Amino acid sequence: MWPWEHAIVGYVVYSLFSHLVYRDAPSGLEAFAVVFASVLPDLIDKPLAWQFDIFESGYALGHSVFFAVPLAIVVGALARSVGRSRAGLAFGLGYLIHLPSDILDTYVRGDELRYDIVLWPVHPVEPIGEHTDFFGEFTRLFGRYQQELLAGDLSTYMWFQFSIAVFAALLWLYDGAPVLREFLRGCLRVLSSGR
Repeated sequence: MWPWEHAIVGYVVYSLFSHLVYRDAPSGLEAFAVVFASVLPDLIDKPLAWQFDIFESGYALGHSVFFAVPLAIVVGALARSVGRSRAGLAFGLGYLIHLPSDILDTYVRGDELRYDIVLWPVHPVEPIGEHTDFFGEFTRLFGRYQQELLAGDLSTYMWFQFSIAVFAALLWLYDGAPVLREFLRGCLRVLSSGR
């Protein structure tokens, strides 16, 4: 999955959870935490594999359930200790939803369930092919994605992606545009204090 797809899925899942459990929209901190955490496994593994050759593939430490669960627990405990339990939960949910999202994505795109992508170091993922560096690998993969978009003959999966992106945008607006809302309030406070 692409980072923006993980961010969308993470935000939708947490926002729906927040509405169901807390009967409230996510705060800006919670929205930021869930979106950041939902892309963090890729921010850890892709550069370490593609740019620095520390891992053989882009599915290693960051995608490992053996790293993800303890990280979610530690961040949740730290957040709770400073009175930000919901932000800690948002982080944990965002991070942990990344793993099954990638497994589901491997099934949809490749017609096989790849549980191995979350089992590093017990089951390291073999590299798919040669890669150059982070930007080279990103450009190669994004080129394929871009070709599919520009071809105009979108798959059902692509239509589903567009649908969930539109739903996420509408949900974000319904939630009061968290993060943007806090940013604008901060700007207004700065402007009003300067007068």
